[in-house]
Amino acid sequence: MELRHLRYFIAVAEELHFGRAAQQLGISQPPLSQQIQALEEELGVRLFERTNRRVALSEAGRLFLPEARQVLAQLERAVAIARRAQRGELGELKVGFTSSAPFTSTIPRAIQAFRLACPDVHLDLCELSSRGVAEAVAEGRLQVGMLRPLDALPAGLAALELFVEPLVAVLPAGHPLALGSEAGVSLAALAGEPFVFFPRSFGTGLYDQLLSLARAAGFTPRIVQEASEAMTLIGLVATGLGVTVLPASFSRMRIDGVVCRTLRDAGASTAVWLVRRQDERSPLVQRFAELLEREARGKASLPVEITILQ
Repeated sequence: MELRHLRYFIAVAEELHFGRAAQQLGISQPPLSQQIQALEEELGVRLFERTNRRVALSEAGRLFLPEARQVLAQLERAVAIARRAQRGELGELKVGFTSSAPFTSTIPRAIQAFRLACPDVHLDLCELSSRGVAEAVAEGRLQVGMLRPLDALPAGLAALELFVEPLVAVLPAGHPLALGSEAGVSLAALAGEPFVFFPRSFGTGLYDQLLSLARAAGFTPRIVQEASEAMTLIGLVATGLGVTVLPASFSRMRIDGVVCRTLRDAGASTAVWLVRRQDERSPLVQRFAELLEREARGKASLPVEITILQ
């Protein structure tokens, strides 16, 4: 049985006239009659009672009609679902992000825009370190990730630079550099301070960047305590244990006991990357990436495509 047989049957059942049904279907009457007859022979039942004056549904035809309509309706739903999935409007998207992502303006706006554009897509959000996000995407546990630049990406990932933001010095509220104006500070002014910072093994690239900026400023930072979470570092600064350097997005938070000052040093900035597998073809990933790019364009210059092969 072919689907066109059901469509032909429904048209005749609704019109109860072969001529009008044929006109509705855009075919001539003889082929329509032949197809209805073929359907009846395949089913082994008579679907219509025919006379020279009228066409009527048989009892079998009357019961068959709602089932045929249901089959076609289900088919139409299946086709609609497939097409929506192809457009990136249905399904589940697994997204990884670093702890600083919610404090940027671009990423929350993009997620909100995606939810509004694709309300039937389930977003499975997972917070990890930048290294954890990259590894999860490479292994297929996540489809897309947002992270800070790493010293090396796992093989097979493509990275898109979304935007760049300044680095800030996070100081205890009573620090002399925190008591003046809100103008930025140079890293050299912190040369004698104890630092709290991420461990080098964390792999975010911020560790090497801090060392490079400090060397350019003429000193080597004395790191007295390491922590893997930015919020922990901020808490340690609040206790007076030391100072730290973080992306400016964290300055959106208002935490008692700390003050943020923008670093004036050349190169004192950090990027946020969007990463996905190079062979990723999911329409959902493409839709999400496009929204992120659109938001990033509104905030900074056009993103730069970075493909890293290892």
